Order: sequence, then structure tokens, then C-alpha cells
Amino acid sequence: MDVTPETLPDDGTAVDIGLDVLYVRHYGSLIRLAALLLDHSTACEDVVQEAWIRVHLAAGAPREPDAVLAYLRQTVVNLSRSTLRRRLVAQKHEPKPMPDAVSAEELAVEQVERGAVVQALRALPRRQREAVVLRYYGDQTEKQTAAAMGISVGAVKSATSRGLAALGRLLEES
Repeated sequence: MDVTPETLPDDGTAVDIGLDVLYVRHYGSLIRLAALLLDHSTACEDVVQEAWIRVHLAAGAPREPDAVLAYLRQTVVNLSRSTLRRRLVAQKHEPKPMPDAVSAEELAVEQVERGAVVQALRALPRRQREAVVLRYYGDQTEKQTAAAMGISVGAVKSATSRGLAALGRLLEES
């Protein structure tokens, strides 16, 4: 259907038909305008769609094609500015990672190593395992470990020494 001012009805739908024609003719150029102002294609489409909605809803907006197109271009520019401004504010206020934060790779390696240590600990005899775990994972003194295990401090030293040696051999093997 070829739309000209002479073929438009006088019942108020002329404005909608005129906007439809403008939309078909100028949507691509408005997307390109937004693309030059923004860096994300989805954001460009969103900005242009929002501009069309605002023109359609604006009661005092101009209705002559050239004036509507100028209004649309200005709206695209303003919406692009707002989008960029919102992004900058969001980036400025997003939480920064802690400088000593562990990377995902380090966490994965740590998890594998921890699994290997746990597996090696499970392979130790009970007394050696208890002595090593209480001393190094429980962070207890030799005296506290002896009391918890119900053995002498000398037995704790011996079990810990043997347990660490066996643990080292098991970890080297795996």
C-alpha cells in the first residue's frame, strides 16, 4: 500500500499510518545512529524502540514526517547518552574483587590437592592420622593432642613424625 497524504483517512489514524511509514523507512538509519553512539547491538535496538514508543505516546510531539524524524533522532541521541551514563555509574559502583582473591583456577587446583591430601590421610593408620589431623588441621599443641588422644606427648611426637613421613610418600605417589 502506497501511503501519501491524499490517501490518508481523516479519522485520526493518519498519524499512526504516518509513523508506520516512517518506521519502515528510517528504522535502519536510527539503528545505525545508535550503533555509532553505543557499543552493544541489543542496546541499540532497545534505544531505538524506546524512541519510537516515546514519539508515539507524546501528545505534543510534531506530526510532520521531517519534524518527527528530527524528534526521533534527538530522542535516540538522548537515550544513548542515558544508557552510557547508567553503564558508567553501574561500573563505578560495582564491587571490586579483593586484591588477594583467589582465582577460579587456583581454587580448582586447591580442591584437587585437598582431595589428594584427604585421601592420603585416610590411608594412614588411625593413630598417625589422628595425631596429624589434631596437630596441623586442629592447630593443637602436642600437649593438647596428647590429652585429646589419651596418650603421652612422646607418643604424639612419634605418631606425628611417622604420619607426616607416610603422608609425604603417599602424596608423592599420587
